[in-house]
Amino acid sequence: MKTLRIFFVSALLLVSAAVSAQDRPMHEIHSMMVYNFMKYIEWPDKSGDFVITVVGDKDVYNTFNSYYGTKKIGTQSIQVKYADGVAGVAGNENLVYLSSKKSNEFDDLKAKTTGKPTLLITDRFGLGKKGSGINFKLVDNKLKFELNQEAFTQSNLKVSGALASMAILI
Repeated sequence: MKTLRIFFVSALLLVSAAVSAQDRPMHEIHSMMVYNFMKYIEWPDKSGDFVITVVGDKDVYNTFNSYYGTKKIGTQSIQVKYADGVAGVAGNENLVYLSSKKSNEFDDLKAKTTGKPTLLITDRFGLGKKGSGINFKLVDNKLKFELNQEAFTQSNLKVSGALASMAILI
C-alpha cells in the first residue's frame, strides 16, 4: 500500500509538472487524474459496471474511453458514456465529469444526483464550494484539485486519507 501511495503521489507530481510545461493536452491530464482518483474512493455498491458519464467534452470522453474503457475498478468493468448536456445523465452513474463548457448546468446535475452515491468532478472555479466532490483548479499554472468533504459525505462515498492529503480541502 505504501508503494502504491508513493506511485500515486509521484504520478500527480508528474502530471502537475506536465501541465506547467504544456507537454500534454488538458483532456489527457484530466482523464489520467480522474482514473487515479477512482482508485482512492470507495463506493457503497460494487455490483454491475462502474458507470462514468462525461458531459460536454468529447476529447475527455474519447481519451478516457480509449485509455480506460477496458479496465476495471476492483471487480467492476468501466463503462464510459457521453452526454451533450445534463439532460443526458441517467442519475445512476458512479461518476459524472462535467466539463467547464457545461458548468452552467451544475445545479441541474447536483439536483439529479443528490442523495445518490455519485462522484461529481468539475472543472470550473467555484463549483467545489457549490457541491462538486472534486473540482480541478489551476494554481500558479499547475493543475491542482479541490476536494469537498461534505459532498463525499452526502453522496455516501469514502475518500482515502492519501487522496485528501494531496487536495485543497474545502
